[in-house]
Amino acid sequence: MNAELFGSVAAVLTTTSFLPQAVQVLRTRNTAGISLTMYAMFVAGVAMWLAYGLMIGAMPVILANLVTFALAAVILTFKALHVLSDRHVLRS
Repeated sequence: MNAELFGSVAAVLTTTSFLPQAVQVLRTRNTAGISLTMYAMFVAGVAMWLAYGLMIGAMPVILANLVTFALAAVILTFKALHVLSDRHVLRS
């Protein structure tokens, strides 16, 4: 297996690993077991990997991080909304 194919398989595996979590969050709207800090840091890191991929013109890095960013951003958005909603309820 050449390096490009190896990297592409790794990218597909790590990227698609977020799909079940994103689908579950979209279906249930439940983010109670998810860390807001972890997802915020992860999404920032993925955004930086995406920028790096764009800088060096590495299509596998760009595609994998673009999809991962989108999936993780969905989870992060729902978690942030959940936290903000909980804070609003506690203040009322």
